[in-house]
Amino acid sequence: MNMIGRFHLAIAQLNPTVGDIAGNLALARTARARAAAEKADLVLFTELFICGYWPEEMLRNPVFIHACEKAVCELALDTKDGGPGVVIGLPIQHGRSVYNAVALLDKGKIITKKYHKIDLSHCAQRIVLTPDEKQEPVIFRGLSIGLSIGQDLLNDRHFCKRLAEKGAQFILVSSAAPFIRGKTGQRYDILGRQVQDSGLPIIYANQFGGQDEMVFDGGSFALAMDNSLAFQMKNFQEDVVTTIWEKVSSGWQCVNGPFSYLLSDLEADYSACMIGLADYVNKNNIRDVVLGLSGGIDSALCAAIAVDALGKKRVHAIMLPYKYTSQSSCDDAALCARLLGCRYDIIPISGLLESSREALAALFSGGVEGLTAENLQSRMRGTILMAVANEFDAMLLTTGNKSEIAVGYATLYGDMNGGFNPLKDLYKTQVYALSEWRNTYRPTNSKGPSGVVIPQNIIEKAPSAELHEGQIDEDSLPPYPVLDDILECLVDQDMTVEEIMACGYDKALITEVEQLLYIAEYKRRQSAPGVNISGKSFGRDRCYPITNRFRTVQYLFNCI
Repeated sequence: MNMIGRFHLAIAQLNPTVGDIAGNLALARTARARAAAEKADLVLFTELFICGYWPEEMLRNPVFIHACEKAVCELALDTKDGGPGVVIGLPIQHGRSVYNAVALLDKGKIITKKYHKIDLSHCAQRIVLTPDEKQEPVIFRGLSIGLSIGQDLLNDRHFCKRLAEKGAQFILVSSAAPFIRGKTGQRYDILGRQVQDSGLPIIYANQFGGQDEMVFDGGSFALAMDNSLAFQMKNFQEDVVTTIWEKVSSGWQCVNGPFSYLLSDLEADYSACMIGLADYVNKNNIRDVVLGLSGGIDSALCAAIAVDALGKKRVHAIMLPYKYTSQSSCDDAALCARLLGCRYDIIPISGLLESSREALAALFSGGVEGLTAENLQSRMRGTILMAVANEFDAMLLTTGNKSEIAVGYATLYGDMNGGFNPLKDLYKTQVYALSEWRNTYRPTNSKGPSGVVIPQNIIEKAPSAELHEGQIDEDSLPPYPVLDDILECLVDQDMTVEEIMACGYDKALITEVEQLLYIAEYKRRQSAPGVNISGKSFGRDRCYPITNRFRTVQYLFNCI
């Protein structure tokens, strides 16, 4: 037992970078020094902190694992100074097996390690673990502490109760849980059930920052013995907070800690897109970004996110008009760039397109017409934008939304060109909602301006690719509210056909949308990575074969 009856616990909600072991060690040392200045006894870091989460196939590299273990040994030596102890996540290797571990460091050494075996056959997806059957509390300066990694508390209903029965006084959770829209409350439910079962306070430290498609929202918190909120850290923000706990007759209670406001709904979605883009660019040492600004809603929102994430000086918008581009679109694009304050250039594509059409005329008996002519426009724009990105040492952003990506309403090697897509997991209706939101609110930690940044005309006009005279998206697709609802049912909710029909949609429409969804898989395999905020993004979360003749609706109704 801690004889002084008071415990200072620091929670390090930081933004590590995968593979930057030296940089992550430096982050840990800085956080520990800050915690020491606040008289902390122990600092809790997040899951796999020393290597960054999620390292995927790098876990097969023994040199990588050794470098992680060496860094943690160096950090352990720091604790000789009598300052705070450390709980930190790392991968470790025993024989041929790799483990997801947390280590407790104090008095210049590693006191203990808790770990789970990692199934490396699933590295491309979320982490798959074989739980550690030994669940014993660890003793730290007279306190008995239970350690948890990642999804322990989700996978084992009585995890904390067993530790409580063995004398644990606290449960410390080291986690790296990505943001999923509308699912944050599940963390409180999971921990709440464990508190009710064990009667122990649980402290949950979650990672912050972007890693490829994933965004970790932080929001670290604790639940008290009575299941009330003991403290709440901010989400979508780095921080190191020292909380104070006191021993009372029934256990330990938090007497000093923050109660921060949490971003939610559209504000959380926008922040996730902004942070995902910023960290992808900055962690990959990309200097600037380029995007095509068409005067449409998708590129306008993408430009706003880019300026908010990176600042106006790192964003270069380009309009590439052709004869089908309306004056309204030219005016809207120019105004959007002016409101955002970013660089804006105009590169007409008429000359290049006419040269291409002439070069192909001899091969095409009927000339370059129809879909071929439309795709040629898109690919010419994509080629020019890639050339600009190369020349200015920048990355091209692609701006397609989830609705278009779902049904293949996009051109390979054209408007799909680019290295990252901030809108990849946003349906068209969500793009409109976020655009309206951004015109009213300036995001937390934004580098962009306040006030209206997307012209109202862009929001109000009918969406169009402007690839032929008078074209609008609804010439080829159902209205977006209808399309998005069906897609969300099929993709995000995995609903049955009967359930979708019960929502008021007929079989023919569901069949049409499912067909478009399936035949566009080959395009999605070649699309840029983008921020995942739904938990069912295309790529990691939804993997279908390209060659696939099965159709759910057709099968079901043939059986009737």
